[in-house]
Amino acid sequence: MDTELVDIISPNGQVEKEALKTDAHAHGWLHKTIAGYLKSGDGWTFVRQSSDRQEPGLLVSAVGGHVRAGETVIAALRRESKEEIGASKITHKYLGKAIFHRVVNGKNENHLHHIYEISSTDKLVLGEESTAFEDLTTGDLRVALRDHPEWFGASLFFAFEHFYGDLLPNAYKNQWSRKLE
Repeated sequence: MDTELVDIISPNGQVEKEALKTDAHAHGWLHKTIAGYLKSGDGWTFVRQSSDRQEPGLLVSAVGGHVRAGETVIAALRRESKEEIGASKITHKYLGKAIFHRVVNGKNENHLHHIYEISSTDKLVLGEESTAFEDLTTGDLRVALRDHPEWFGASLFFAFEHFYGDLLPNAYKNQWSRKLE
């Protein structure tokens, strides 16, 4: 949304100013995002991105998005969970944060990415930013990451390198910015 405001932050998370999300991407200003990796036991649920998204047709976290200006990270996780998978009731485990910087589709994205593992007992409903849910066991995911990396978005590889490194083939490790403690 062109009018969405985000907090522009320093690398340690201090708010410096508010700006339009489009301006943050035009200038490469650091701002907060969230990603929720949906798990249930040994199963993972991903979404396939719509054709108008940054990673069209690729598998990414079931929940993800920008933290609005003045919004807490948890509030953004809950809002995005409702919008993207129809889940009002989620449980979450914070995995950590890392800076994810890339230039994609003319945008200079510089995100302080907060990564969560989430679950929900709600009936999942696909949001408008995705075309399908894809369920994989951990074993199937490991094989798919090795044999078909082209199925997955760069944002997933970034998060997995930092927080699920044991699932990634060695060829896809050490490609992204450092994890923040």
